[in-house]
Amino acid sequence: MIDVKNLTYTYMKKTPFEKTALNEISFRVNEGDFLAIAGHTGSGKSTLIQIISGLIEFKNGTVEIDGEPVAKKNARRKIGIVFQYPEHQLFEETVEKDIAFGPANFGLSDEEISARVEYAMKLVGLSPELKNVSPFELSGGQKRRVAIAGILALKPKYLILDEPTAGLDPGAKKNLTEEIRKLHKSGVTIIFVSHSPEDIVKLANRVLVLTHGKILFDGEPQELFSRPELLETSGLLPPPVTQIMFRLKKSGFDVDTKIFTIDDAEKEIVKKFRR
Repeated sequence: MIDVKNLTYTYMKKTPFEKTALNEISFRVNEGDFLAIAGHTGSGKSTLIQIISGLIEFKNGTVEIDGEPVAKKNARRKIGIVFQYPEHQLFEETVEKDIAFGPANFGLSDEEISARVEYAMKLVGLSPELKNVSPFELSGGQKRRVAIAGILALKPKYLILDEPTAGLDPGAKKNLTEEIRKLHKSGVTIIFVSHSPEDIVKLANRVLVLTHGKILFDGEPQELFSRPELLETSGLLPPPVTQIMFRLKKSGFDVDTKIFTIDDAEKEIVKKFRR
């Protein structure tokens, strides 16, 4: 369990540029959760995930990983973080070497490193034939999978993804979304930052919305996207399908606005207009 209590973080204290990024944040991430973190630019999302992963030191509040402070090495090793556009961080000659870089720094044996590379590639749906291929010859979606595999090879208990599908074409986005879903089913607890309402609805069982460094909402995505007042305050939009249903409702059609997928919208419209 990740337990965040009364977390406050201020950048550039006691300067003219002082800014409070997080203000008395408290929440828990239970094992097995698939938590989305959403909010407008500057709401504190990036600061929060960097603190949880142990990359930013803080003084006010506590962050514990399975009962241990995140400052402890054992706690930090349970967290893996993949930043937005992680493919920009690829640098080795082959896919295998790139994925093996982290485990090699842990001092593991060659046999264990090889096993972890195979394990990580399988988790993200990368073909074994790609081991000896340069990562720079791969598609954008494949590069991102390699980058994620490099973190998974460290076998983190908790995985943090920052805008995992940003910038991908529709096909690559769909494929990566499916692989992330499989990762969660394999037992990895996932936290992901996203501006995409479609990704949040498809993947998350819970969404945390930040605004001006505070928690505005903590609950199911379907509840969030069916409450226009919350969306307006947070600067978020519902999925495009939901927006269409809202417009139909506003135009006088008696349709359910708690619709988040094309299939459900089709069923609802057919049901209403065949009467």
